[in-house]
Amino acid sequence: MTGNTTLDLGPQARIVARLAEDVRDEQLGGATPCPAYPVRNLLGHVAGLALAFRDAGRKELGLTTDTNPGAAVPDIEPGWRTTLPKILDEMAEAWRDPSAWTGETRAGGVPLPGAVAGAVAADELVVHGWDLARATGQEYEPDPHALEAAYGFLLAAADDPSRGGGIFGPVVPVPDDAPLLDRVIGLSGRAPDWRP
Repeated sequence: MTGNTTLDLGPQARIVARLAEDVRDEQLGGATPCPAYPVRNLLGHVAGLALAFRDAGRKELGLTTDTNPGAAVPDIEPGWRTTLPKILDEMAEAWRDPSAWTGETRAGGVPLPGAVAGAVAADELVVHGWDLARATGQEYEPDPHALEAAYGFLLAAADDPSRGGGIFGPVVPVPDDAPLLDRVIGLSGRAPDWRP
């Protein structure tokens, strides 16, 4: 995701929105592949990252783009079933502007080239979509373009010795001939066979 390469985050954002829509209220306290985040907190994290990357794409830097996502455990807010799909749509729309992929921006308080921030956004949507699907027993097939972007980003991050391995945790070894989604999940520090 460099140079003039862009990606439509819309298909993956809609997949995540559909997964969230099908979460039942009784599942909100359930375990997820993110040990510190039950489903409700994972959904809160997705809402926060959607706001942050919406504003990063728009280059509207401030509180949403400067807050460390690990600073507090996020939670869903009242009305999240209505607001989350809207925020995800706004995020995708921001990244449809080719200028989002150029120059510098910020997310999580970290300065990033626009193209890298876009790849991070794709990765967040793919990985947390998988988290949500696994935690709530839903089928999951990510957008293939977002999946490729996530793989490229995570592979580069895992090979960067200054990062100490995976972005979300130590890389979980996965066979080279495994499905691409399994390899992405392993690179993210999760076991592809995780179940609640």
